[in-house]
Amino acid sequence: MKRLTIITLIAAFAAVTSGCATDEYGNRQPMTDAQKGAIIGAVSGVAVGAIGNKSSRNRGAIIGAVGGGLAGAAVGSYMDSQKQDLEKVLASEVQAGSIEIRKLDQHNLLITMTSQTSFDFDSTTIKPGFYTTMDKIANVLVRYGKTHLTVVGHTDNVGTNQYNQTLSEHRAQAVNDYLRNKGVLVQRLEFLGRGETAPRAANTTEEGRRLNRRVEIVVEPIVAESQNQAPG
Repeated sequence: MKRLTIITLIAAFAAVTSGCATDEYGNRQPMTDAQKGAIIGAVSGVAVGAIGNKSSRNRGAIIGAVGGGLAGAAVGSYMDSQKQDLEKVLASEVQAGSIEIRKLDQHNLLITMTSQTSFDFDSTTIKPGFYTTMDKIANVLVRYGKTHLTVVGHTDNVGTNQYNQTLSEHRAQAVNDYLRNKGVLVQRLEFLGRGETAPRAANTTEEGRRLNRRVEIVVEPIVAESQNQAPG
């Protein structure tokens, strides 16, 4: 990760650990679960993005599968356009709180699916009522084919660590498989579960546990190898 990203991670974790935020007048106020969730969710997404970039996948094969990587100013423009299209087609879901779309850093995106709409409690089957939303996501991701997608499952802390790890993996795989069946190239996809290890909020309240039960899609640009090798 670049130095700026590391500094951002440290600052974010410090803010969450202190449990305080600064208001518009410079006064420190207790952070809500939602505020903590926004920070921790973004931070965990950045970490996942780093995992995706360092995986054992053959980057040359991925670049070949998508017809070449992005380079230069095209990277930022491509990812900005993709974010705008996602926000457009998912406007109603974003307003309802069932989908969140945010930038992790200069280029990477994070799509978060909340548990209240995507999966029933303790289930690894995507709710039929969420298919339309999944189709919207898939359609945009198919059109923006020069991206790598890491699907990440998360749970709250109800149940054993091993059970939650398996549950998170199966949920991530369900989303991964749905996207693949809708035309997303398998070379662009990977999935993993993080169980209860990357909470967005404290598990001491139902609101916090609800925030923690989620599936995320980290969307990273597939960058041309020559640019990837440039010093950062």
